[in-house]
Amino acid sequence: MDKTLFSFGHGYSARALADRLIPQGWRIIGTTRSPEKMKEIAATGVEPVLWPGSDVGTLLRAAPYLLISAGPGPEGDPVLAALKDEIATLAPHLRWAGYLSTTGVYGDHQGDWVDEDAALTPATKRGQARVAAEAQWQGIKDLPLHIFRLAGIYGPGRGPFAKVRKGTARRVIKQGQVFSRIHVDDIALALELSMARPDPGAVYNLCDDDPAPPQDVIGYAAELLRLPLPEAEDFETAEMTPMARSFYAESKKVRNNRIKQALGWQPAYPDYRSGLDALLRDHNGA
Repeated sequence: MDKTLFSFGHGYSARALADRLIPQGWRIIGTTRSPEKMKEIAATGVEPVLWPGSDVGTLLRAAPYLLISAGPGPEGDPVLAALKDEIATLAPHLRWAGYLSTTGVYGDHQGDWVDEDAALTPATKRGQARVAAEAQWQGIKDLPLHIFRLAGIYGPGRGPFAKVRKGTARRVIKQGQVFSRIHVDDIALALELSMARPDPGAVYNLCDDDPAPPQDVIGYAAELLRLPLPEAEDFETAEMTPMARSFYAESKKVRNNRIKQALGWQPAYPDYRSGLDALLRDHNGA
C-alpha cells in the first residue's frame, strides 16, 4: 500500500496525525502559507510545501490520501478555489479524502444534544462558510470524502493553563451555556482509524463524552495549578470582543456515537478533566 498523505493547511490537527503516521513509514506532504513555518514543519519529518505559491500537481498525483484542514475564507474554500478541476480529475484514484469541518455547522440548539443527522443551521458566518465548503467537497464526483466535524480543540500548546497562570483567564458565565471539546490526540486517532477503513460519504462528529460549561474548564485548570479561581463574570455585562462574544452564540452537546460504532474509536481523553490532567503531567500545561 502506498503510504503517502497530502495535507492541505498542515496545522495543529494535521501535525498530530503526522506524529502518528510517520513512525509507521508514512510520507506526509504538508502545505503552509508561511515561509517562516517551512523549517518548523520539516523538523517534524513532514515535507513542507509553500502553497499558494508553488505547483503542487505532481505531489498531489503521488498521494492516494488527502487531508484538507484549510478553512474557508472570503473566496470560499481555498483549495477548491484554486484546484477544484485537478482534484476532480484525481478523485477516482484517491483511496481516502478527509475534510476537517466544525460542529459549528449545527448552530445553536440551546444546550440540547445534536448528532450527524441534525439540521445544519449555523448562527455565525464562520459556520455558514463551513456548511458551504462541506457541500462543495461533497459535490465532487467519485471523491472518497469523509467529513469530520470537530468540537473545540485543545492539547499541547492549546489549553487554559497559560491564561490561568498569567491571570488573564476569564470565567464568563451564560446561563445554560455548554460546549463540547476534543483533545487533538483523539482527532489524530480517529483520522488514522478512518484511513485504515475508508467509508466514502461518511460524516463523523469528533468530541469527547462530557460537554461542559466553559467556566468549569477554567475552574478545573486553576484548581490543578493551585491558583485562585478567576472571578465569575456575567455574560450580559462582560466586556468582550465581537469574536469572543460570538463563541457564546451557540450552545449544544454533541454526540460521538457514530464514529465509535463505525470505527471502534474511543477517546483517550473522554472528558476535559482527564485531558487537562495529562497536559499538566506530560507538558507542564504548556
